[in-house]
Amino acid sequence: MATRAPEFTDKPDSQFLKDSFQRGLAHWNRERLMPGFPSDAWQHRFERDVKMQRLEGGFLEELRAEVIDEAARAPTDADGFIAWFEDLKASGPGQGDPLFPWLAEEAGKDQLRWFFEQEAAGEAGFDDLVALTQVKLPVEPKLELARNYWDEMGHGTARGMHGPMLDALVETLQVEPVIENTVWESLALANAMTAMAVNRRYAWHSVGALGAIELTAPGRAALVAEGLKRVGLSPKEARYFTLHAVLDVKHSEEWNRNAIRPAVEEDPRRATAMAEGALIRLKCGERCFEAYRAYLWS
Repeated sequence: MATRAPEFTDKPDSQFLKDSFQRGLAHWNRERLMPGFPSDAWQHRFERDVKMQRLEGGFLEELRAEVIDEAARAPTDADGFIAWFEDLKASGPGQGDPLFPWLAEEAGKDQLRWFFEQEAAGEAGFDDLVALTQVKLPVEPKLELARNYWDEMGHGTARGMHGPMLDALVETLQVEPVIENTVWESLALANAMTAMAVNRRYAWHSVGALGAIELTAPGRAALVAEGLKRVGLSPKEARYFTLHAVLDVKHSEEWNRNAIRPAVEEDPRRATAMAEGALIRLKCGERCFEAYRAYLWS
């Protein structure tokens, strides 16, 4: 049975970094992105959506305020920005967190199950985020996101799709990744990623945030895979993490070369937006790691 999420202390000076807000936003995101049908209540829903979009915008602007000074220091020429961006793998928020060596070497199966449940519930769907982000992008970045999406979709085969691999691991570990069982920090990460991808004024932020995932995830994924195999999962069962430990290295190189570089060469302002997006993603991840450690190491 799933364990109910522990109650962490909300950030006292924030309207948005709170358990109740993030849960409400997560439920709204799930509903607004789900395919549906026309309804006589569409006007009421529209009014609610406007209110939620205003709150979502306030949430993202609060996250921007945390990183805007640091992002402003990022170079805006292509070579300088790529070097700055790639350095985030070593120096960015949350990198080298001690949680992941511990998951690889010491965590018990139930602790790994709890960690994975949080990650699965907070997964916004990389394939959908890429699809939403690529709308109306310039040709070169759009083509790179298309190639990335095709990999996420298993090159057109259900067996190779990454989403079902995640679902299979949910079944293997017998976890229940639902909003009610998830710490708000994980929900905030998914909500931020969704907001950047859906709202076109943050499209370049989303390119940076998605690129930061590809850049920083492989090392963590490899350590999680080690932990899962150590507690008895087969290489096939741990495939979701072992695949991303290898494939995302290639994805990161191609994303930086084919999406980020030409975007900055065409308009240097995009560098600052992508820097903000990357730092927002990494700071949200850092909050998750701290929350996970607070629970797992208590």
